[in-house]
Amino acid sequence: MNRFDFDALRRWPDVEADNLFAVDATDRLLLDEARPALAAAAPGDVAVVGDRYGALTLGPAALFGATGVRVHQDPLSGELALAANARSAGLAGSYRSLGLDRELVAGARVVLLQLPRSLAALEETAALIARYANPEVVVFAGGRVKHMTTAMSEVLRRHFGQVNASLARQKSRVLRAEGAVADEASTDAWPRREFHADLGLWVCAHGAAFAGTSVDIGTRFLLEFLPRMKADAASAIDLGCGTGVLAAALAVSRPALTVVATDQSAAAVASARATMEANGVADRVEAVRDDALGSRPDASAELVVLNPPFHIGASVHAGIALKLFEDAARVLEPGGELWTVWNSHLGYRPALSRIVGPTEQVGRNAKFTVTVSTRQ
Repeated sequence: MNRFDFDALRRWPDVEADNLFAVDATDRLLLDEARPALAAAAPGDVAVVGDRYGALTLGPAALFGATGVRVHQDPLSGELALAANARSAGLAGSYRSLGLDRELVAGARVVLLQLPRSLAALEETAALIARYANPEVVVFAGGRVKHMTTAMSEVLRRHFGQVNASLARQKSRVLRAEGAVADEASTDAWPRREFHADLGLWVCAHGAAFAGTSVDIGTRFLLEFLPRMKADAASAIDLGCGTGVLAAALAVSRPALTVVATDQSAAAVASARATMEANGVADRVEAVRDDALGSRPDASAELVVLNPPFHIGASVHAGIALKLFEDAARVLEPGGELWTVWNSHLGYRPALSRIVGPTEQVGRNAKFTVTVSTRQ
């Protein structure tokens, strides 16, 4: 078996910090548990779902000579980090990045899976593998013990006849699933959809989309301020759009407005596109997968709305919000407005004032604060 320097992997262009790592014990345990299967794999046999920064994709290539590895990463930042790490390791041609679809797993015999926190995401992924992978496929699904639940095993058992757990190591564990039970209805059920009569909106969601078909309470609070948002704006951006609720609400309430809904999550963008179709505004709302607003030109936006995340994976970290504020500031034209909702305890107002411009608190309830920042 060859050697591979996992510690050389970087998170870039994702947020980097002393307490944030590009590889963890789960990555290492997954590769160890799957070692015999990976060593025996033929070209194209291996698929990876949920690799964070490249350990699960580049590890099989470097350690076992795997070729034609197929990988799906929901965050675009992870996909970009994998590409950068692959170039550094001389493994750029060893894999293909794909969507969460049939091509990703068709005929696969070995699947490495970082267990998602969302049971819905696991349900959608497990159903896809069971339907399209080789009938003899073996799935190695790993996670941190503190985040694993019995419900995860139950989800896997709906799609595989046998599920066994490894011994824990360094607070990680692997579930081994085999004996695929294909079910067309399970894969055809995505995205799910729900009508919210109080908002007059359909919300559509794939399994990995934040909040699913519900509307999180921060977004609900920001929606109350839609009538006050820059009235003369002809275009708007829903930054970190999730399922596209804010973008759809803006488009429905302002028939002359065009909107860009952008998110780095592939599941979010697919969900947002479905949400726009369901609400009849797909002709005026473009859903784009982007790293923050990396593809948008400077000083090109009149209005940006934002409900920023405050977690990076399982870690509470302000870095992602600050990155979004900085990109919003770059993209806003002079006089443009950034409307942000945030958990009040995070105290983002000074950062918004420093990064974007004068920031006014326009709303506050028991949990959230809404501010408007004006670009100078």
